[in-house]
Order: sequence, then C-alpha cells, then structure tokens
Amino acid sequence: MSAPGRSQARIPKHAVREGSPMNAAAPVPRTELCRYSETSVHYRDADLVKDLLGRRSFVDVFMAQAFGIELDAGRRRIVDAVLVTLMEHGMTPSAIAARMVYSSSPENLQAGVAAGLLAVASRFVGTMEPAAELLERIVVAQERGADAAQAEAQAIVTEHRGRREPVPGFGHHLHRPDDPRALALLDLAREAGHHGPRCEALELLARHVDAVAGRHVTINATGAVAALLGDIGIPARLMRGFAVLSRAAGLVAHIAEEQRDPSMRFVWDLVDRSMAGPQTAPISKHAA
Repeated sequence: MSAPGRSQARIPKHAVREGSPMNAAAPVPRTELCRYSETSVHYRDADLVKDLLGRRSFVDVFMAQAFGIELDAGRRRIVDAVLVTLMEHGMTPSAIAARMVYSSSPENLQAGVAAGLLAVASRFVGTMEPAAELLERIVVAQERGADAAQAEAQAIVTEHRGRREPVPGFGHHLHRPDDPRALALLDLAREAGHHGPRCEALELLARHVDAVAGRHVTINATGAVAALLGDIGIPARLMRGFAVLSRAAGLVAHIAEEQRDPSMRFVWDLVDRSMAGPQTAPISKHAA
C-alpha cells in the first residue's frame, strides 16, 4: 500500500508486454548508433568531430553505422559503384511518382522524394533482395558439392518457369543482349578481389536460365548488385537499403530538373486527354 497522501505511480498500458506480469515495464529504448553530451557527438565509438568530419567519407560512415563494416579499398569501390548504378535510370515509376507529387506540392521536396521511394520495390530497383535469396540457396548447396549446386540452380529455374515468372536478377526490357551495368559490376568485383561464391552462383544460375529459355537472357543490374553485396557481407534483407539510399539522391536530381524544366504537366495532360477525349483542351498552368 502506498504511503498516505502520496499517489502511486502507474505503468502505462503501452509499456507492459503481453503475457508479462502487470508490473513489468518494457525495456528502455537503447541504441549503439549514437550517443551525445553537451560537448560531443559519437557515432558508435567514433567522435563525430575528431574522427569523422573531413576524415571519413559518407560511404565509409554509412557502412560502419549500418553493418559494422570497415571498408578496404576493394569493398569501397564496390559499394560506391553499386550506389552510382542504382541512382538513375530515366523516367522510371519512382521518378515519375516523385515528379508528380512534387508538382502538386512544390513546397515539400521531401514529399516528392518519399513518393518516389515508395516505388523502390519488387518490380523496379529493389529486386536485388529476392535475387540474393536465390543465390544463397545455391551457395548453401555448393557446400554439398558441385552437383548439388547444379541441381539447385536447375530447381530454381524450373520453379519460376512453372509459375511463369522471371527469375529475379535476369532479363531487361531494354538492355539486350546484355545489361552493360551488370557486366561492368561483375568485372569490377574481379578487379577488386571480391568475386566470391555469390558471383559464381549468379554465373552458374545464368547458364541454367539460358539453357531452359533456349536463348541468352541477360543478368540485370540488380542481379549483379545482389551478388556483389552478398560477397562483401551484406544480408539480403538489408540490400534494398542501398537502392533507397541511392535512389533518394537520384530523385532529388529529378526534382531539381522538374523545377528547371517541368515535365509532369505533359503527363497529366496526356492522362486527362485519354480519359476525356482528344477534344479536351490542355490543362491550364493554374488548374486546381
């Protein structure tokens, strides 16, 4: 019982875990990513001012913060190349979404970027994750021998063919016979000394994809990205983060271009005319 005249502290309902005693509060939130005081800021164990500013690149700090990886020269080249590769590919759904939303809310650049990032998913830009999962199946099978790896690659292709789905990491509507980005990334992995088991698994899978299709099907950029990132220690479930980081920069560039040379009124007008008929007048610059 509480002392007379003194109210008893109550634990908010949201602080009590389901199935735990009613008086057991949830753990206090914590992070190892940053700590700070009146006179300093630390990213993990590094002093922001003394150790990082002007001394470490954005890529170095990102990799250390997100994955605890200290980059050597080869890994740094790979990460930088992946980010540059994923930054841009023209008027893709993410770029169109960013421009459209920005044209409707020009006071909020971040709204346009956010809209574009929502399109980084399983069809465009973000397809390295399912590709990486398939490569991991082959790598695990390789531990049982070359025949097991061959059988796993064949099984992957057969599964996708049975579902009439493309194998993630393969094919491109534009780049034929080969995606030049994929070829360059795989060459870079060799040069940087990080052409490892996942790159080898990708090349093995490519041979089975071609054999079943009866023609050459290109490895695409996200297939190569999956292999390269996997071989430098990035887990599949976080690979899309590289696409988000890179494409955010690309979308800022699209919005900057939209400010200088607007394109989205043409898209709006095109859709409006297709719905209302060709006799419809173009949309006014000041339309609501």
